[in-house]
Amino acid sequence: MTTVAITSVDQENAEEYAQVLESLGAEVRILTPGASGYSGQLMDGVGGLLLSGGPDVDPGLYGADPEPDAGLDLCRPLDDMELGALEYALTEDMPVLAICRGMQLLNVAFGGSLIQDLPGHRNGDEDTPAKHLIYLAPGAKAAAVIGSAGFFRVNSIHHQGLREPQRAEGLMTTAYAVDDGLIEGLESPRHSWVIGLQCHPERQNEVPRSFNNLFAAFIDRASDYLGRTGRR
Repeated sequence: MTTVAITSVDQENAEEYAQVLESLGAEVRILTPGASGYSGQLMDGVGGLLLSGGPDVDPGLYGADPEPDAGLDLCRPLDDMELGALEYALTEDMPVLAICRGMQLLNVAFGGSLIQDLPGHRNGDEDTPAKHLIYLAPGAKAAAVIGSAGFFRVNSIHHQGLREPQRAEGLMTTAYAVDDGLIEGLESPRHSWVIGLQCHPERQNEVPRSFNNLFAAFIDRASDYLGRTGRR
């Protein structure tokens, strides 16, 4: 069985991601800020890294001060743990799927920054979140996995994000929000399979059904990685 790691602020936050991955046959290792050991130990035997949604990324990581009115919810131990796990995964060319906060952290890890507050992007509540239209570019790895490019209506449960001025040079924009140009997808052209999405595809009733292919492809890539490196 293929083992993949999920980074999360706590076990409860990771449950929905874990359920999707386990339903597709993967074994899940949840890494939280309390996890002991260095990155190599935490990631031993893992074939892929999923960076989950969660609290805000500390602005100090991109050289900014917290904005007083941004309503930030920070967890620096989570930031540090995730950055270590991500550095390990990128160095090993391990598949990475970065969701919401995970995509934001991916951008910061590559040297980009974030908009600390985006009013109107998490209207509604957890049961009925806001939705908006995004455009996914042809040629993106995510489009190949999903099975098509073009326009998709997805959930919007975030208050931080980025536009082109904040994007890291080492990452490529693959999707954006039609209404305001916010970046909704990032990929690393220097790595085999590093995909970031601003929406939450693990909330399967709130995105097109084809988005579930992202998790299946992530597991397939993780299995290939373990086979290629002999780390099963």
